[in-house]
Amino acid sequence: MNPYVLTILLSSLGLGTVLTFASSHWLLAWMGLEINTLAIIPIMAQQHHPRAIEATTKYFLTQATAAAMILFASTTNAWLMGEWEIHQLSHPLATTTVMLALALKLGLAPVHFWLPEVLQGLELTTGLILSTWQKLAPFALMIQVAPTINSSLLVAIGLLSTLVGGWGGLNQTQLRKIMAYSSIAHLGWMVLILQFAPSLTLLSLSLYIIMTSSAFLTLKTNNALTINTLATSWTKSPTLAALAALVLLSLGGLPPLSGFMPKWLILQELTKQGLPLSATLAAMTALLSLYFYLRLCYALTLTIYPNTLTATAPWRLNFTMITLPLSIITILALGLLPLTPAVTAMLA
Repeated sequence: MNPYVLTILLSSLGLGTVLTFASSHWLLAWMGLEINTLAIIPIMAQQHHPRAIEATTKYFLTQATAAAMILFASTTNAWLMGEWEIHQLSHPLATTTVMLALALKLGLAPVHFWLPEVLQGLELTTGLILSTWQKLAPFALMIQVAPTINSSLLVAIGLLSTLVGGWGGLNQTQLRKIMAYSSIAHLGWMVLILQFAPSLTLLSLSLYIIMTSSAFLTLKTNNALTINTLATSWTKSPTLAALAALVLLSLGGLPPLSGFMPKWLILQELTKQGLPLSATLAAMTALLSLYFYLRLCYALTLTIYPNTLTATAPWRLNFTMITLPLSIITILALGLLPLTPAVTAMLA
């Protein structure tokens, strides 16, 4: 892609998200989401591969549907209640429709079916943008409307997403689909606590972005798209393979890694709010996710790929790649747990 065109598209991507962040009016927020969607579509389709075009079409249709639902809900609220402000969303029909539309935008269960299929058709860099940056604008709106939404609906969507994210990833061999189900599960944890402690949602989102970025950049460095190709990674870069295994365990939420912090604080907050059953169910669904992370770790660090290869294997890394972002993000993905007291003090 022409670098000037790419610059314009990435600038529009940033502009759309910032516009949604800064808006207090539903029309302006909707406009930001639309700019965001239209900017990423050429980036997704740049390969001109039938699979990428299919993924782009699916993404466009789901995002257009969600945007139409948001417009419908905000217009309904303005018609019935006379308010266009995001904070003043008060009619039950409007709040429920907006919640479902934002769930569709993010890929939360039960409207998650598009996310694994779309992510599977994209290259890893675009998949990284879709899994991290594209979640910011809908989450900004969700945090603003959360106080008006029925808490039972939020908890139900959160628990269902953690369950679907754990269950869906068990039988996958494609790494991009596994990362998609991982994304669904993490977003479920964020929605679960959204109404009780929005600051914890932001903390979880920040750590999710750090850990997912590290995982995607590792896969890109190793040029790995399936579990089988992941098994050859240790010969190319043993250090990166060892660190990647730790990053995956961090995504699973094991101590003493960074990923344990949000899960620990969320379970603690749910128990304080008198929801021990929800906390128990969430913790049990986390075990499902942990299983497929462990499966990836096993393939990455504990298996030796057979010597009788039927295909050519890339045994040497392409050293022209910039590895500084990967190094910084991996350190953050592994070592932030000791900062938990400072974080809890700031959130208090």
